[in-house]
Amino acid sequence: QIVARGLIARGAPGSIVNISSQASQRAITNHSVYCSTKGAMDMLTKAMALELGPHKIRVNAVNPTVVMTLMGQANWSNPQKAKTMLDRIPLGKFAEVENVVDAILFLLSDRSGMTTGSTVPVDGGFLAT
Repeated sequence: QIVARGLIARGAPGSIVNISSQASQRAITNHSVYCSTKGAMDMLTKAMALELGPHKIRVNAVNPTVVMTLMGQANWSNPQKAKTMLDRIPLGKFAEVENVVDAILFLLSDRSGMTTGSTVPVDGGFLAT
């Protein structure tokens, strides 16, 4: 809201990227609250795109799978636990931070100038299964 207000006040176009999750679009056992809040993030992204589009502000979200941050490594280092998720990812691996950063940079750039209200999976194909 702060960023959008500032852009509108200056009459400047812009791009906002929300961080969501593949869990917004596919239920994961024992993640009911997480899935629900990420689903809300996706809808917030769409509503913001609708409301801010007339101000030339684009709003999108990235929806990564497990990302190998320190937290991702700590929570998914158990091979049995990781296997259940990796078996559902056609590329057979979790995302690296750079994979998510690259998607965000694309959405912030002019190269995505006609993209708004979208959710971009960075999930190795998880949502395709």
